[in-house]
Amino acid sequence: MSDEHAARDEARNTARTPAQHFETLAIHAGQEPDAATGAVVPPIHQVSTFKQDGVGGLRGGYEYSRSANPTRSALEENLAALEGGQRGLAFASGLAAEDCLLRTLLTPGDHVVIPNDAYGGTFRLFAKVAERWGVEWDVADSSDPAAVRAALRPRTKAVWVETPSNPLLGIADIAALADVARTGGARLVVDNTFASPYLQQPLALGADVVVHSTTKYMGGHSDVVGGALITADTGLGDELAFHQNAMGAIAGPFDSWLVMRGVKTLAVRMDRHCANAARVVELLVSHPKVAQVYYPGLETHPGHEVAAKQMRDFGGMVSFRVAGGEEAAVEVCNRAELFTLGESLGGVESLIEHPGRMTHASAAGSALEVPSDLVRLSVGIEAADDLVADLAQALG
Repeated sequence: MSDEHAARDEARNTARTPAQHFETLAIHAGQEPDAATGAVVPPIHQVSTFKQDGVGGLRGGYEYSRSANPTRSALEENLAALEGGQRGLAFASGLAAEDCLLRTLLTPGDHVVIPNDAYGGTFRLFAKVAERWGVEWDVADSSDPAAVRAALRPRTKAVWVETPSNPLLGIADIAALADVARTGGARLVVDNTFASPYLQQPLALGADVVVHSTTKYMGGHSDVVGGALITADTGLGDELAFHQNAMGAIAGPFDSWLVMRGVKTLAVRMDRHCANAARVVELLVSHPKVAQVYYPGLETHPGHEVAAKQMRDFGGMVSFRVAGGEEAAVEVCNRAELFTLGESLGGVESLIEHPGRMTHASAAGSALEVPSDLVRLSVGIEAADDLVADLAQALG
């Protein structure tokens, strides 16, 4: 093992172990009452620049809000605590976070292994943006550590996984892939958006970096767009912070505040998302017009045992294939009433979409193309009986 890899392992092993439970950290980490007023909610510092105490004398380390802002700093501290990391960074979107990570880890000629079931925007970032910059990539089945190992090259710098994945709810064994990446001299990046840190903490399982679209479960109310990176390695955290400032795609103060507000109720919302999803799955697995259900909570799911080992519960995302084919799947989406037809996920309201024509259209014709008869649900926190009734009438 090289000195670099040994240092990386030591940094990972010293990742912050929370002294308090998740629900407590979600409400209090980074959110001490305001020193000036005693306000129990951190204020929105809607400001671009800060008065300096003499030339070069920064008050509290703040000079310009692209470099740092107190509201964003509070969110970043909260994110690090929730994922058990040393450094959290908040961005303008999930893809902005991913772009910063790629340009920090990679140089032209480097190689990345990406999953065969990834968010369409992530695939587009690799195939249409990073590739033009000279970054090479290969697709591997991230549910199979041997397949990922076989895809490694001498210049592989990152193994990228989503678990559960978008939209087929595939499960990757984070601990096993951390070993694969480490032995190959690469870093393991885990997109934890579908699970949220309440259900899964990849850094504790050996991952190097966690990625979030905070637009989704972290924000939770479909009123903010944001992204995040969290790492257990302080050195990598410093590198990411340098690029965050240099590139500038930071989360604004109000967006940071909205994500913090959402995080406070993340645990209770996720419990309800999971319970409602389980009810929806009960309907789908027994419905004659449903050909296949993708949900890691099903014992028939190939990743069920791994998911049960590394997750607190199985999440609020459900996908299924409609027996009548693509047009029948589109009609199900159109007939749904309580499930709103729309992209995104993770809000309190339930959403339905056709990935092949919507979120994953950019993957058409590639190794990541999704089935044309696939429907994806983001199961919200409404009354489960109402959600089941709506799906039943939409299926006909």
